[in-house]
Amino acid sequence: MQKFKNLSKETRIKLIILAVLIFLIGPGLYNKLKVVNYALKSDKIINPVRIALVTDLHSCKYGDNQQELIDAIDAQNPDVILLGGDIFDEKLGNENTIAFLDGIYDRYPIYYVTGNHEFWGGVDMYYEDMAILETYNITRLEGDLVHLDINGNNITLVGVDDYDGYLVDSDIILENQFVDAYLSLDADSYNIILSHRPELFDTYEAQDYDLALCGHAHGGQWRIPGILNGLYAPNQGLFPPYAGGLYEEDGTTMIVSRGLARESTLVPRLYNRPELVIIDIT
Repeated sequence: MQKFKNLSKETRIKLIILAVLIFLIGPGLYNKLKVVNYALKSDKIINPVRIALVTDLHSCKYGDNQQELIDAIDAQNPDVILLGGDIFDEKLGNENTIAFLDGIYDRYPIYYVTGNHEFWGGVDMYYEDMAILETYNITRLEGDLVHLDINGNNITLVGVDDYDGYLVDSDIILENQFVDAYLSLDADSYNIILSHRPELFDTYEAQDYDLALCGHAHGGQWRIPGILNGLYAPNQGLFPPYAGGLYEEDGTTMIVSRGLARESTLVPRLYNRPELVIIDIT
């Protein structure tokens, strides 16, 4: 204590500020995987349905052979797994993504849509990623609509590509995918859209989807719980309106996962733990 008093006033102030920052920021850097549960109700659902939403993995590591993430999914025992884009990463390579898919592919129905990073690696890498999906018999939705019977419920799942699909294939036009899927919707079915981008919420709502499931925003990267839900998200900018969480408008619910990206990001997550999202619909 005496040594501290012997320091100059300016140095003491700097040390105090540093200590306060460490005290405030340190706990916020804790980035262990967590499970986030959402409970929804619908008159269209007669028996409970459980969905696991996995987004923005970016080929990040979750234990040996991705066992931490796989165990978290198994513990929740979902009826279906939806992969909401950026499962691959053009910089980190595919080792961790392959380990993850290898651990789940034969035990759950799995549906996938692209994120922007699947396209950012260029044409060759894109086709390599898509070939991996085929190897594990994972269904990719490209503006497609599939009718699912889950526990006796009539569920329609629509999946659309990311906007950046044009970077590798001029035929990937998101607007056309939206229109084609919308024209085939059944109002009596529980209609879900799986799409990477939450900033398109107005489109999902206008097309009367019951549920939209998205990622991309990474939880706004930095959060202050109870004060700031997210600092910055791609394609939304500062203080993004859809950083992560549940949003409702005119009968449409959108759930935005904060995703699983950790070592792939230049800026560390702050008070923004990576998450596996579980949705229960009754």
